[in-house]
Amino acid sequence: MKQTSFADTPAERLAGTLERVTFHSEETGFCVLRVKVTGRRELVTVTGSAASVTPGEYLECTGSWYNDKTHGLQFKATHLQVVQPTTLEGIEKYLGSGMVKGIGPHFAKKLVQAFGAQVFEVIEASPERLLELPGIGPKRTEKVAVAWVEQKAVREIMVFLQSHGLGTSRAVRIYKTYGNEAIVRVTENPYRLALDIHGVGFKTADTLARTLGIASDSPLRARAGVRHVLQELSGSGHCAAPRDDLAGQAAELLEIPRAVIDAAIDAEVAEENLVEEEISGRQCLFLMPLYRAEIGVAAGFARLTPGAPPWGEIVAERALPWVEKETGLTLSESQREAVRLALTSKVLVITGGPGVGKTTLVNSILSILAARHLRIALCAPTGRAAKRLSESTGIEAKTIHRLLEFDPQRFDFKRGRELQLETDLVVLDESSMVDVVLMNKLLPAIPDRAALLLVGDVDQLPSVGPGCVLSDVIASGAIPTVRLTEIFRQAATSKIIVNAHRINSGELPMKDETKELSDFYLIPATGPEDLYAKLMQVVTERIPKRFGLDPVRDIQVLTPMNRGGLGARSLNAELQQALNGGAEPKVTRFGTSFAPGDKVLQTVNNYDKEVFNGDIGRIVSVDLEEGNLSVEFEERLVPYEFGELDELSLAYATSIHKSQGSEYGAVVIPLALQHYTMLERNLIYTAVTRGKKLVVLIAEPKALAMAVKNHKSQRRLTKLAGRLAS
Repeated sequence: MKQTSFADTPAERLAGTLERVTFHSEETGFCVLRVKVTGRRELVTVTGSAASVTPGEYLECTGSWYNDKTHGLQFKATHLQVVQPTTLEGIEKYLGSGMVKGIGPHFAKKLVQAFGAQVFEVIEASPERLLELPGIGPKRTEKVAVAWVEQKAVREIMVFLQSHGLGTSRAVRIYKTYGNEAIVRVTENPYRLALDIHGVGFKTADTLARTLGIASDSPLRARAGVRHVLQELSGSGHCAAPRDDLAGQAAELLEIPRAVIDAAIDAEVAEENLVEEEISGRQCLFLMPLYRAEIGVAAGFARLTPGAPPWGEIVAERALPWVEKETGLTLSESQREAVRLALTSKVLVITGGPGVGKTTLVNSILSILAARHLRIALCAPTGRAAKRLSESTGIEAKTIHRLLEFDPQRFDFKRGRELQLETDLVVLDESSMVDVVLMNKLLPAIPDRAALLLVGDVDQLPSVGPGCVLSDVIASGAIPTVRLTEIFRQAATSKIIVNAHRINSGELPMKDETKELSDFYLIPATGPEDLYAKLMQVVTERIPKRFGLDPVRDIQVLTPMNRGGLGARSLNAELQQALNGGAEPKVTRFGTSFAPGDKVLQTVNNYDKEVFNGDIGRIVSVDLEEGNLSVEFEERLVPYEFGELDELSLAYATSIHKSQGSEYGAVVIPLALQHYTMLERNLIYTAVTRGKKLVVLIAEPKALAMAVKNHKSQRRLTKLAGRLAS
């Protein structure tokens, strides 16, 4: 029998009250709705497309009936009009749906009983009348009035975006950024979305520009495209790009003539959005903020390096035996040499891998200087790294952001050139993680007379942000540097440390053949399916049983990539289901479901909340009525509105890049040939050195060999080493 096709049937009209939203995609607008139609006892399933849908609303649809093989009779709407409800039942359902923060089902009932059909008018025009209701104070009244205005504006933005073929999931963020001017500002220059709104890419902005009638070869589009390509390169760590490469990539992306791109580059340089400079004989272009950051960092080191250290002269030959007696530790010859250099240098770099005694050396230097009653400031890029530094030195350490006292009102640091730190010495740990922009904030805050000690492992991955400050500082030859290489006897008993050094020198890690418990295991896999099965078993059963570790709190999966079957996204979905699948209530936003107990990762710096890219926490509660959830980071509760959940991703598995500066009880690393574009020595080395008690490497042997052998990691394009040297 021929199934009736949608195209064959004449258009019909259908109207009714929206009872339930079965499915709604904020990206495409596609929705499956259950509608109460006058004259029908049973609810009707309506499918169609709408920017925003809320139970209680009245729907007017044009379309056709369609008998779906799986889901039965449905009404497929080609046009779906949403009208504010007029019946008291509809109004109550609409207000109680959670769409307006501060109004849940209980309060919605109260409002409708008190104000009837005039309730929308009261909230919008006379919100002070809400105070007439028992138990409603000024705070709640203001919250409801503000939320009402916001949801109205957000809906307008949603309709605007959808009418131009775009997803509506970022509407809240667009409203928060531009306020009531959102539609006007976006219409004037749609490309500002890609620059200003986290999660909106250039392609989305370009699609909008096209529907608004902006010509494909317009200067506005060409200039936005050039900036976008440079922005993408800075996302890969580069501070600049060769002009030829940049112009070629932009012309290919935009599919417009090279001459138009060259004119756009010249215009951007003329307006000082870009800066042109020579690097190694090639004309290169910098985004202005990165150019300023490099110049600032070079100037900062040039200012701090000269002169005598603030502690004056300390005779090393007397200080060394004193500190050994004081700490009960015997220093190696290389460490003694490093102490001598530290006591005579105003700026010093200490680098080396795990187990080479960096902590012992730093503690020895701090003990000697503490005897002089100096003011010492300890800091690190992340909360976890700062906590470890505090534990190892016995002195309070802060994140760089806390040390510089970030002020959300000014969106800048209080500490800087005008108000410098009150300190004689700044010790910066995990300095390989610090990008050029953050380093340019730290250096001006250090007084001229103070000293600076940079500690870090230069062989790890460079910072997530642009630049490779630590390796540039070392490569410049302008700053005294100590490189520790000798593994201490105690550390040599750890297979994690031994294998990390083997990997770093291009050798394969040793497989543990003993029956006794080890801290490093290498499990071979025959292919992606075998690797996946072993990984799930190791995380959910073997490690918890054998080592007594909690699979969510103590075990971290670190994978080379985000995408693919063994990438972070896919593994997160599987591990969430296996380890926290039954948790309720759930909220789904931006393609991810979140529930209490889920492990989550902050993916961007949020200075207001004081959470930063790479911070890991656990969801404590989800409030569907108020539209927010709480995440615990390092014993601190941080609230997120549902519209901000694009800043979080699940963190049962994370990319190795995101793990920098962190340490985990147990680390499980999958390595497959499908990761081949990312298989590099410093990537595997960084992953292995994240494990504190246990590292399990599950690898296709060929993929592991490829990673250990590949030391041709793409050098980031910067000019900092040259600026420092000159």
